[in-house]
Amino acid sequence: MTINSQPAFGQVPSSTGYARSGAGNQIYQFRGGAASWLGTQLLGAVIVICTLGICYPFAVVLVERWRAENTYLSGRQLRFIGTGWGIFGLWIKWLLLSIITLGIYTFWVYPRLMQWKVENTVYA
Repeated sequence: MTINSQPAFGQVPSSTGYARSGAGNQIYQFRGGAASWLGTQLLGAVIVICTLGICYPFAVVLVERWRAENTYLSGRQLRFIGTGWGIFGLWIKWLLLSIITLGIYTFWVYPRLMQWKVENTVYA
């Protein structure tokens, strides 16, 4: 039971307005494992380190694809459709502006990057 007859966060409301416990009524589910996560993160780090951060968009795409492939909403798998080239130009602009402003511009970079990630995540 929850406050004000609202279902718990991430739960499907039952016909009475209360969410039942159990895996059958989960709106979202994550099925990723530690080994695949570690491999993805290491590969992303190698990409970033070897290119001095210039190819960071490609590492972001790698990690976001792993996250989407392991996330399910209402039983449907997510898919990340963004590409590294799709944000590469923006990343170079953001990188240069961050350097020029001594890092102040990074406060604007993170929300824009999150917006791009969400807009490029769809149902499979």
